[in-house]
Amino acid sequence: MKYLVMIYNDDELIEALPDGEYATMMRGCIRHADELREDGTLKDSQMLAPPAQAVSLRTRGGRTTFLDGPFAEAKEYLGGFNLIEAADMDEAVRIAQQFPWSRTGRIEVRPVVDFGEVREQFAD
Repeated sequence: MKYLVMIYNDDELIEALPDGEYATMMRGCIRHADELREDGTLKDSQMLAPPAQAVSLRTRGGRTTFLDGPFAEAKEYLGGFNLIEAADMDEAVRIAQQFPWSRTGRIEVRPVVDFGEVREQFAD
């Protein structure tokens, strides 16, 4: 089963790290991701641009509004993700714990719904 491991960052915690610690964490994260990719566990991994570069949109009553930057101000923001393959939630959480980012934000693990099954359910 696939799981999305979402990395949420808190800039205050990142900025409070000792000099060089962020670079050390990134190098370790990249090495770990490479190992997971080699053994077939990691399917995809991407880092996101800062929320200030985002555009949010919302449609209500047939009218779409656009907002520059994040829709909501939050201390933590989605900074990246890893799509992994794991036997179950317990294994997915164990894999997520090996990434260092829970120290500078939060890691959320969520099962991915097989969209092929959804498509079949709503097929005409």
